[in-house]
Amino acid sequence: MIGLIQRVSRAAVSIGGERVGAIDRGTLALIGVRRSDDRATADRLLERLLAYRIFPDAAGRMNRSLREIGGGLLLVPQFTLAADTHQGTRAGFSAAAAPEVARELFGHLLERARSQHSPVAAGRFGADMQVELINDGPVTFWLET
Repeated sequence: MIGLIQRVSRAAVSIGGERVGAIDRGTLALIGVRRSDDRATADRLLERLLAYRIFPDAAGRMNRSLREIGGGLLLVPQFTLAADTHQGTRAGFSAAAAPEVARELFGHLLERARSQHSPVAAGRFGADMQVELINDGPVTFWLET
């Protein structure tokens, strides 16, 4: 499973002009699901999302996690993260999980996130979404499990 995470001052996701999720200070996580992923993979990614130290401490060093600062988590499914872009000029998606599997694993990730942290917001699997964010830093990391 892939999590492209960004430390944000605020972020929101809309569908058809309707805001379906928003957070203030926290982490925006774009989530890609690969064929080899399962619930254990999703659980491991969630632990990393909540514990990864990307927020500054009193000395300005990235030593604090989302869990420690009580920030928001915005999860947005993005199947294109699982693309193979090694050659050519068009992405291949053979490594991406089938839509029904990816939907179930994203749902599991979201359910677990909501049971372990607050606030948690999310985009909608399979929807055409518009994502707005203010990247703080900018700070962006690619997490894989």
